[in-house]
Amino acid sequence: MTTGTAIGIDIGGTRLRAARVTGGVIEARASADSARDPAEVTARVLELVAKVRNEAVTAIGIGVPGQVHAATGRVLSGGYVDLSGFDFVGHIESATALPVALENDATMALLGEAAYGAAQGQQNVVMLTIGTGIGGAILDQGQVLRGRGAAGQLGHIGIDPQGRKCVCGKIGCVETTSSGTAFGVHLAEAGLPPDTRAEDLLTRSDPNARAVIHAWAAPLRAAIDTLIATLNPDCVLIGGGAGTPAHAALAQFPARDSWFKAAVLAASLGDDAGVIGAATTALKNRPHKRAVFVNGVPASGKSGVARALSDATGWPILALDTVKNPFLTILPPGDRLFNRTLGRASYAAIFDLIADAPANTTVIIDAWFGFQPIETLQAHIQRAGLTEIAEIWCHAPPETIGARYTARLGSRPAGHPGGDYVPELVTLAQGAKPTGLAPRIEVDTTKPINAKPLTDWLGNLWR
Repeated sequence: MTTGTAIGIDIGGTRLRAARVTGGVIEARASADSARDPAEVTARVLELVAKVRNEAVTAIGIGVPGQVHAATGRVLSGGYVDLSGFDFVGHIESATALPVALENDATMALLGEAAYGAAQGQQNVVMLTIGTGIGGAILDQGQVLRGRGAAGQLGHIGIDPQGRKCVCGKIGCVETTSSGTAFGVHLAEAGLPPDTRAEDLLTRSDPNARAVIHAWAAPLRAAIDTLIATLNPDCVLIGGGAGTPAHAALAQFPARDSWFKAAVLAASLGDDAGVIGAATTALKNRPHKRAVFVNGVPASGKSGVARALSDATGWPILALDTVKNPFLTILPPGDRLFNRTLGRASYAAIFDLIADAPANTTVIIDAWFGFQPIETLQAHIQRAGLTEIAEIWCHAPPETIGARYTARLGSRPAGHPGGDYVPELVTLAQGAKPTGLAPRIEVDTTKPINAKPLTDWLGNLWR
């Protein structure tokens, strides 16, 4: 899981919105009017951060309009709020002393929907956000499609070579026909009041109402059809401030029967998609330390699972016995209490090693985590600076576990419990449970070990 709390910021053409987010849940909100001047936007964003920040916040994510080169944190272009050529990330990081993740606003919305909304579990998704303009973003095999750095400007798909000039310099972009701004233009051309809502027009059948909806939604359908044919996605999401009426309007222009098909869905997080996606991205992009807990009672098969996972990923194994056994080999044999004391020290040493490891380290911990109180483990996790953890629970029938333990008695250093421990171990296996502190996958170790389901699961969990 991605642990922690972050602030998500969504910079729009009319409003700036901030939220403190933990686990996809918004805990606090604040908003302010937007502005054209980059310095003024920066000042207002910092005011919003101060309103929602608490001691748990560890990162900030910001979605901005226009082209963004995410790898460098540079804004390449913008519309109403143009932050290009302005060290926006530098100003925010300097003022808050927190790491900042910057993405295009539609990309943040898509990442929010992929993590907690309508696109959960989908690897290939196209999103269009309908607002002041039209934003866009693409997930390809679970990763944001970036091209040379800023792909996904879907509002600038050409749908009418004889159409209106777009702010990007081209003619006939779908943004000029199907954005919230364009809807206002269509209302004016039809002689309708500027405060007329699309939802109201959808219930009417008079020529003016039908003409406005056609002018607004038919080009959007054409753009969506082009995207489906080009990208072959699992689904297309429609979101943004005007996303709900736009999705409803598309029902009047169903896709034609074609080779190219994909579901067109309404985004489920509404206006919160951007701030949730920004906060989630901030947590994932911050310097991290990850651990996979390969957990199970002694002789449950966890060491084989840990080795298979390490071979598949290259992540190092920190095993309780690996730390403890050299001491049992060198020191005089001790009693059961000595073994448990050495086990507690080895357990602490594993997390000391993680604490000293560099940022962006991932390790596999092979241990029976149930031999110490859960509060001890929680303290170790915090001390080590772990930002994400996952648990693999290894199990087998208790009798099998007892037989395994008996079979390896001759190969273990003196100091480990002997054969008299087997009945106790069988009883332990009957009631042993996972830690419950992290997302979990279970492995029946009586079957051949296959690392691929584990790596696939971890890839989806930490993507």
